[in-house]
Amino acid sequence: MTITWIIILCLLILVAYAFDLSSKHTKIPTVIIMLIMGFSIHQGINFFEIKIPNLDLMLPVIGTIGLILIVLEAGLDLELNKNKKKVITSSFFSALIPLVFLLLIFGFAINYFTNQGVMISLLNAVPFCIISSAIAIPSVQNLSSSKKEFVVYESSMSDIFGVILFNFFLTNETIGVGSFFTFFIQILIMLVISLVASLGLSLLIKKIDHHVKFIPIMVMIILVYALAKIYHLPALLFILIFGLFLNNLDELKGFRFIKKLNPEKLNLEVREFAKLIAEVSFLVRTLFFILFGYTITSDVLLNSETLPFAFGIIAVIILARVIQLKVLKIELAPLLFVAPRGLVTIMLFISIPLSKSINFINSSLIIQVIILSAVVMMLGLMFNKTKAEKTL
Repeated sequence: MTITWIIILCLLILVAYAFDLSSKHTKIPTVIIMLIMGFSIHQGINFFEIKIPNLDLMLPVIGTIGLILIVLEAGLDLELNKNKKKVITSSFFSALIPLVFLLLIFGFAINYFTNQGVMISLLNAVPFCIISSAIAIPSVQNLSSSKKEFVVYESSMSDIFGVILFNFFLTNETIGVGSFFTFFIQILIMLVISLVASLGLSLLIKKIDHHVKFIPIMVMIILVYALAKIYHLPALLFILIFGLFLNNLDELKGFRFIKKLNPEKLNLEVREFAKLIAEVSFLVRTLFFILFGYTITSDVLLNSETLPFAFGIIAVIILARVIQLKVLKIELAPLLFVAPRGLVTIMLFISIPLSKSINFINSSLIIQVIILSAVVMMLGLMFNKTKAEKTL
């Protein structure tokens, strides 16, 4: 039986990889395929009455590791230099302003319809406001380099801003001077920890000459993240800073301590590290979405009570994106449709304590919003391809 499950797992990963390769041409987001695969496995197991252990407990663990790897992968892709100033500025505001705008709309709508407190309503609204880099980045590989770059920056920053806001609402009962002061101190502490840890880990990458070096580094990154989370610090900020630090050593050559790291030699190691992160990130992301698809049941997916609200949320997201792109003077198609919800949305939703959860904001609504946003993106990218072909 063990060998059978190993074969099934290998086949699932290979099928997901095949769809990931073909998504450049089909425009079908791989996440939809993975969710369908997981859902189909669950239906098959129920049909044949196969008994397997409860896998729900694995979802937060795999999701957390996936989130760390995805943000680290994005950080290792982002370049910070004068040539990137325009795209960084536009993507910064493109990530932050719509997030805050949607947060206020969804938060106060939840507050109005459920009579919950403002902080709890805002906490439950955050998962719907974040663009998923785990879905957006792999889905735009066929776009022009400038649009692809914009999506990488925007979705990565959206993940970071969203998680930071979520932690703020999670750890504060009220909004006041004290809560903002505490929040500022937490950010400051995390920045110091991030800089020290980034320097230390970079030195280890340079110094370790053992044939196994990158896996221990990855484990230490996850360890720093976990320790920071225990003390309610914005741990994801460390992941992004570490990735940016490694990928932008050439921009920091003017500092004496950077010269001691021997940037030319370290850059070669960083490239190998980035390749490994991309590979492991794909594996963890695949396992997460298949496992999440496995946890979906028919009654949850087809819940008619939440479906109208899911369509309403998607409509508001698209409207906000129209305004956002118009203000930034960015061409609407196809970026208008590239605002999927995904891994971060799921992770934040399952991180909400029972004492602060709202019955209305349930797994049905989350799943429907994720799938609808992915379908909208898929249709938008397909339409863009057809339009481009007609133009040619």
